[in-house]
Amino acid sequence: MDTGGWMACADRTDPAHTACRAERDRALGSGLPLITTDFVVDETLTLVRFRLGLDEADAWWTQIDGSTRLRWERIDSDRFEQARQLFYRYRDKDLSFTDCTSMAVMRELKLSTVITTDAHFRQAGFDVRPGLRAARPRAPRRPSR
Repeated sequence: MDTGGWMACADRTDPAHTACRAERDRALGSGLPLITTDFVVDETLTLVRFRLGLDEADAWWTQIDGSTRLRWERIDSDRFEQARQLFYRYRDKDLSFTDCTSMAVMRELKLSTVITTDAHFRQAGFDVRPGLRAARPRAPRRPSR
C-alpha cells in the first residue's frame, strides 16, 4: 500500500477514492494483509494533515495503528541502502526516496502488486491497482551539478 493509495482512500474528493477503497477491501476480504512501510506512513500522515486537517490525520492514524490486518515494514539500514541505489539508478524518472524504499521492500518480499495512484510504480515494473489517474505536472528539473 503506497501513499497514493492511502490518500485516495482517505480523501472522499480524490478521483480514485472509490476504486482504491474497493482494491483495499478486495485485498482484505481475500485474507491478504496490507503491507506498507514506516516511510509511507510518515508521508501519508503528513499529507492527510495538510490536505484534510489534523482531525482527519488523527482518524487515519487511529485506523491504521489499531489494525491487525496491516503489516508495517520498517526501513532499516540495508533497505535504506537498497532504496538509495534505486533512487540514483532511475535517473530518467522523478522517483521520491519514499517510492524507492517501497520498491526496495517490494522486491525483497517478492511483491508485484501495489495499491496506488502513482505511475512510477508501473514504470518500475509493478502491477498498479486500481489503475492510474492523470499525473500532476511537476516543476522543471534543475540541472545536476
